[in-house]
Amino acid sequence: MNTATVPEPRTAAALAARRHKTATALKQVHQAIARLRREKAQISVAAVARRADVSRTFLYDNTEARAAIATAMTEAGERRTQVLADQDNEHEATWRERALNAEEGLKAAQAEILAQRTRMGELLGQIRDLQSEWPEEAIQRITTENATLKQRVRQLTTDNRTLDERLKAARSNLRFQDRRVADLEARLTELGPPT
Repeated sequence: MNTATVPEPRTAAALAARRHKTATALKQVHQAIARLRREKAQISVAAVARRADVSRTFLYDNTEARAAIATAMTEAGERRTQVLADQDNEHEATWRERALNAEEGLKAAQAEILAQRTRMGELLGQIRDLQSEWPEEAIQRITTENATLKQRVRQLTTDNRTLDERLKAARSNLRFQDRRVADLEARLTELGPPT
């Protein structure tokens, strides 16, 4: 009997033990990937090796483990890209809404200023026409109302200017967001379709 040959039952037992160890390690790898996904942690070979308590060499040598990690990394990248795109869409919608609100406020302020100026012109005309017929206290009251209206016009003019500045700022922010969205779309295009 040759001493270099190993008896059949020992070889079969060693192979079975090796297969069992590999299957156990693969199960641990899949569990580690699932835990990393639940925790929304970054998936990498090092992270999976630590969590699964296996060597990196095993992960690189075993095709099933390598494929599972590659698939998980690809899915995590796609999810991250989608989250970024969704966040950009939300920001863009917010800026557009603010710009529209500022525009509506500006239009309302301009209409109010025009109405107040028209009313002031009418009142001033009435004062001139009827000044001789009105007693001094009525003239005083109208003068006070006129001063109040002028103050209101100044306030509306200031409000109009403020709304105009906000509208310009909102439009500028919207242009910035549009450029950012275009830049992100360009980056997505450069990355190409997922494999």
